[in-house]
Amino acid sequence: MLALKPGVLMTETEYGMALLDQESAEYWTLNPTAALVLQTLLDGHGTEQAARALTERYDDVDAELAALDVSRIVGELRAAGLITS
Repeated sequence: MLALKPGVLMTETEYGMALLDQESAEYWTLNPTAALVLQTLLDGHGTEQAARALTERYDDVDAELAALDVSRIVGELRAAGLITS
């Protein structure tokens, strides 16, 4: 199950979401697509459900593109050290 790394704070913004790593004092902003993916995963759903959430929200996104987006977003969040699984 995916979770935020301890010490990472999350808040919704007008344009998606912001994450703050209290340890490093680094701040990230997520666009609405990345915010939807992260929130879906944090709610206990898997990557397939996150991709489905994208296709349901955005009419011009097909299942293949959504799956690629989810994979890229999760990879970037992992590389930044913001999530654990």
